[in-house]
Amino acid sequence: MMLHQDTICAVSTPPGQGGIAVIRISGKDAVNYCGKIFYPADPKKSLATQKAYTMSFGRIKENDEIVDEVMVGLFRAPYSFTGEDTVEITCHGSIYIQQTIVRLLLAEGCRLAAPGEFTQRAFLNGKMDLSQAEAVADVIASSAAAAHRLAMNQMRGGFSNELAKLRAQLLDFVSLIELELDFSEEEVEFADRSKLIGLVKNIQSIIGKLADSFSTGNAVKSGIPVVIVGETNAGKSTLLNLLLNEEKAIVSDIHGTTRDAIEDTVAINGVMFRFIDTAGIRNSKDEIEMLGIERTFKKISQASIVVWMIDATQFSEKIDEIAEKIIPGTKNKKLIIIFNKIDRISREELRLLEKEFLTTVDATRLYLSAKYNKNTEKLEQALLEAADIPRFSENDVIVTNMRHYEALTHALKAINRVEDDLNKKISGDFVSRDIRECMHYLGEITGEISTDEMLGNIFGKFCIGK
Repeated sequence: MMLHQDTICAVSTPPGQGGIAVIRISGKDAVNYCGKIFYPADPKKSLATQKAYTMSFGRIKENDEIVDEVMVGLFRAPYSFTGEDTVEITCHGSIYIQQTIVRLLLAEGCRLAAPGEFTQRAFLNGKMDLSQAEAVADVIASSAAAAHRLAMNQMRGGFSNELAKLRAQLLDFVSLIELELDFSEEEVEFADRSKLIGLVKNIQSIIGKLADSFSTGNAVKSGIPVVIVGETNAGKSTLLNLLLNEEKAIVSDIHGTTRDAIEDTVAINGVMFRFIDTAGIRNSKDEIEMLGIERTFKKISQASIVVWMIDATQFSEKIDEIAEKIIPGTKNKKLIIIFNKIDRISREELRLLEKEFLTTVDATRLYLSAKYNKNTEKLEQALLEAADIPRFSENDVIVTNMRHYEALTHALKAINRVEDDLNKKISGDFVSRDIRECMHYLGEITGEISTDEMLGNIFGKFCIGK
């Protein structure tokens, strides 16, 4: 694949006004173009003679007018993020200053970078493989400790190293099998079939474990879905606002206020949860409200954890009817039953709740007041226990990317066919084909097998300047 030869630039800090901003320039003319608008404080020096991996103080000028006083960092190829000559200008965060510097660079010959183009160049220049490049976006997007650890492990090459070992082992054996095909008339066997079967079983186990880890990895990355359900006015929206620490949902004594699902995420002890407030369950003739209630049950089917809120002050006569609707949908899910508004009931009433109400349901039972933030720390602990996220370190290999999961699934099917081929003593050319297909899908993950369309789809999702 031909590398881009032009020099690109972009603001790499978030859009808008701030204390400082960073403008990145990368390409063979990065030093030349930036040197035409940057004037070091020491007039005897220039950007072209500046030592690599150092910062220099000076001014950006447009003609004789000073645009800003800046710091300029210089990175020389191939020891830079992109593998090219790279310059980073740190200026004040004025939007006018940022736009002016970019305009001056474009006038000198730079091109505005496309989304993710700096990282794409790093991939194309061999600074990282494709899975590591994708992890850059995950590191930027990580908003909880667990997701950050997984992304950092992938960016450092933990996943890539695992796949490289598998491909190397497969390559050794497919080479021997294909060598046999060259001597087919002599009926020689270079590849020990018993060793190959052992290798296949080991690779099946590794790929299977990686694929199985996706459910955990995806939950850590995207947030564990938690749906909050119950009758109207049970306090679901109050609880959501409390967990999010903001007025996300409308709280009202009027029944049926929430008519559609409201979602947001929050990190609890480093684990990301995606909370979903739903329309209250009741009999209603309002067509829009009924649509919201239908969506409530759909959200239950999509969630990993179901939080059922019950108003502790009102033992609804229809609670059994509601239970019949909710409980079946919680099969294979963790159920937490919350008796809310305990600030409004007596100790005797609370004792009766603890002793008798819904004791036959397999669920965690909690008693709290969402309005007065009472016992909500117990809910957070219950959520962490229900999530049951295994403890992992930065060295654990966990799959978090849907593209990787799909490729692993195809690779597993291919290696399973290899086992069938060997057990049935099928011709070596079929065995070789299936081994190479497994290698192909593993190579797609790291980018050893790639297309322009695939790369465009991946890097197009990055922010500009990264």
